[in-house]
Formats: sequence, structure tokens, C-alpha cells
Amino acid sequence: MNFRSLTRGDGVVIGAAVLLFIASFLSFYSYDCGQSSFCPAEPNGWKSGLFPVLPSIFLSGIIAAGFIVAARFQPAERKLAGMALDQWGTALAVFAAWSSLWTIMGGGSNVSAGIGQILGLIANLVLAVVAVLTPRTPALKAPLVAAAGPQAASPYGVGPNPGYGYPGPGAAGPYGAQPSYGGQPQQEQPQGFGGAAAPQAAAQPAAAPAGDFSPFWFAVPVPRPLFAEDGSPTPVAELAPGTWYLAVEQRGQALVAQTQDGRRGVLQDTSGIQRG
Repeated sequence: MNFRSLTRGDGVVIGAAVLLFIASFLSFYSYDCGQSSFCPAEPNGWKSGLFPVLPSIFLSGIIAAGFIVAARFQPAERKLAGMALDQWGTALAVFAAWSSLWTIMGGGSNVSAGIGQILGLIANLVLAVVAVLTPRTPALKAPLVAAAGPQAASPYGVGPNPGYGYPGPGAAGPYGAQPSYGGQPQQEQPQGFGGAAAPQAAAQPAAAPAGDFSPFWFAVPVPRPLFAEDGSPTPVAELAPGTWYLAVEQRGQALVAQTQDGRRGVLQDTSGIQRG
């Protein structure tokens, strides 16, 4: 389970689910008994006499959050009755918020909403809004736990900070090739008499043919979809910034990349990627 797949929106969804669970044990109704010596006990959401408050408000919201979070650890093409898990979660979240809104409008002259009902409404409204906006809002789609990005090389020879799968110095990658670091810096040419450059002691090695390809590590600047190798338009995964991925093949301008869990796909947009 890769927790780097979670987004900021997922973090808000998890927080709303925790608040819903706590609110279910608090008083759902509050009674104003006035001067009467007899006042009924304030029930919580688990009181059987309040059915269907528990399944329609509290449990549906918690299950919705579970579906949304579980979808981050499942392949994009996996469906449940024709819908993705996050779509089911969004639908349940909207239903729970709708139920909370209509329930709080009820009551009687001596009955008012309790703290559990109020917190349940707030949590369900937040859950529904975030579930709907997360796929469309870059700030909510950003990773919840940012991976350590590459750092500038130290003058003492310390390499970049490794992220997922990034091999250390001298370690071979899973495909038997070291990641490319670009061309080696050329040494300053010695100056001859009068400032003219002296001839080089040895010729520079010829550039590798364009057709040669060696696997290398890379990171994307923004979230980008990874499509199936068979050309299907449905993404099989989404590459997140700050995480290292392995490019195993080049197809024109596109790259065949491998994710942390071993899934492979085609990255069609390679603009701005950072090579390891």
C-alpha cells in the first residue's frame, strides 16, 4: 500500500469521516424540558428509535470516505457495478449530506438539534464538497505526503536524495543499467602561448546513436496520466510529482514507465520531466 497515492483531498475526507464517527456517539437531539422534573435522555445516532439516522447519515458518510480512499490503491480500470470506487464514494457522500440537511430541518417545539446532529451535518457537507471538487482542483489533487525530491549535488560528492527506487552510487538498476546523468563536464582546455587553445590530447568519444536507449529514472513536474500500452484511452495510473519512476522504453516522444507497484504504461506527455 503506497500512501503517497493519497491526495490532500483524501486527507480532508479522512478527517471528515473521523468527525462523523465521533458525532455518532454524541446527542442527536436536545430537549427543552422547561420546569418539568421529567426530561428524556438525549439519544445519539446509534439509538434504534432514530432509525434510519445511523445508516443514512453516519454510516453512509463513513462508507463514502472508505470508498474514496480505497480507490487510490486500486487500478483505475477496476469497477464496482460499472462505476469506480471513488464515484460510488462521491455519490454516497452527496446522499449523506442531503440526508443530514433535511433531518436538521425537522424537530418540534421542544426539540432541537443536538451537537452530534450539527457536527454530522458539517462533516457530511465537507465530505461531499471535497469529494466532488478533488478531481477538478489542483490544490486538492496534490499529494498528501510529498516524496523527497532530488537535491543539488554536494561539493563533497554526496549525490541527490533518493526517492522511490532511486539507486545509490554504484548500484545497478533492475534492468542492469545505471540511470543517465547527462554528459560529463568537459575539462577546461589549457591555453597555449598568446591565449590560443592547445590541441586536445585525445578526441572526444562519439555520441551514442539516437536509437540506443538505456533505462533511466525520472520525475514529473505535475500529475500526469499513464496510459495502457495497448493504446487504450483509459489511464492505468497517475504519476505524482516528487516520486521517481523508471523509464524502460522510448516510443517516439513518449516513454514506457513503471510505477512503484510494478504497473507499466505509456507516458505521452514528457515535457519538463526531470531525469535522475
